[in-house]
Amino acid sequence: MVHRILILGAGTAGTVMANRLRKTYSSDQASITIVDKDDQHLYQPGLLYIPFGLYTPDQIVKSRAKQVHQGVDYIQQPIDRVDVENDKVHLEGGREIEYDLLIVPTGSRVIPEETEGLTGPGWQEKMFDFYTYDSAIALSKKLETWEGGKLVINIVDMPIKCPVAPLEFAFLADWFLHKRGIREKCEISYVTPLDGAFTKPMASKAFGDLLQKKGVSIVSDFNAGEVDGPAGKLKSYDEREVDFDLLVTIPVHGGAEFVGRSTGLGDELDFVKVNNHTLQAAAKPNIFGIGDATNVPTSKAGSVAHFMADVLSENVELYLAGKPMKEDFDGHANCFIETGFKKGILIDFNYKVEPLPGGFPFGVGPFTLLKESRRNHLGKLAFKWFYWNIILPGRDAPFVGHKMLMRGKNPPADWKAPSS
Repeated sequence: MVHRILILGAGTAGTVMANRLRKTYSSDQASITIVDKDDQHLYQPGLLYIPFGLYTPDQIVKSRAKQVHQGVDYIQQPIDRVDVENDKVHLEGGREIEYDLLIVPTGSRVIPEETEGLTGPGWQEKMFDFYTYDSAIALSKKLETWEGGKLVINIVDMPIKCPVAPLEFAFLADWFLHKRGIREKCEISYVTPLDGAFTKPMASKAFGDLLQKKGVSIVSDFNAGEVDGPAGKLKSYDEREVDFDLLVTIPVHGGAEFVGRSTGLGDELDFVKVNNHTLQAAAKPNIFGIGDATNVPTSKAGSVAHFMADVLSENVELYLAGKPMKEDFDGHANCFIETGFKKGILIDFNYKVEPLPGGFPFGVGPFTLLKESRRNHLGKLAFKWFYWNIILPGRDAPFVGHKMLMRGKNPPADWKAPSS
């Protein structure tokens, strides 16, 4: 029997899964098909660097089809919906694809139109995001000539892709404006719906202290409900207002639109409902989700997709062999964070353990956890090579497994280990 494996989405998670499964199964054992709407694979961490002139647009885009191994069938066509009951995917234009096993890694998308006024007058003139290719380029042009004023960085709502990216933008903006010689003409505010700079207490304090050190004010518990572009005002649901001359927004995020058209597949935000540990979908046993497309309560980031792929690759094999799957995914996330002036911070955490200080991946380093260092900055820069040459081809990462380890972590004396 030849298993028909269908993968919807050729981003990070989809490409990794296609390549891993192709190495596992011969063409006599499984056909592997991957579908996406275009042929532009975007290195999403690179979008952060575009506004500051650190990357050019051509450095972060490659062909999707060229990233998958030989023997993977790549179809370039938008997806209409999944017929969960009948094990069939409908593509736009009428084509239908039947499957035995379906993997959904279609990522997440920004929905700026969900916030009243955000895409109205002033959009792409004084209001931008950097989570999309075109807007990151437009923001780059704006920052080249911006003469200063009130810069507001606002997270509209959670969850978002790469939760540390807005912090990185604030840190790099501070550096960039110093470099341009206009930092003293600028006020930078970090406006967030969270009660601090980050979702995890120790990391939130560390990032909050660093923002304060750099002269960036934090406006917390701010739930943005409206933007008045002409007046330069960001308004919350509780009627607070923050003035801006330049607004960098992290818009509302949602899953792929076709998920919402596929009965039972997604939640209210169109993220695929899956088991937090096996990644099997709630909709039907032969469907799995991975990466940003899922509703798992951990960061939507490339490292997470890579760790998920380790678990899901094995669970696909077990499922197709009729064996019990492993509940092995622990929410592991690992992120380098740019802090400006050629320094960075590294955090490593999972569902139960928050980011802690220490050394990584060994007890003595070479990277420092929850502390600025030059090596962490270099690690962030090296990740681009690692992404294209290790992660996407589906190779195992050296020294870093899908399960988070306590090795090298130095929790404070009053820290309590989570119960199993």
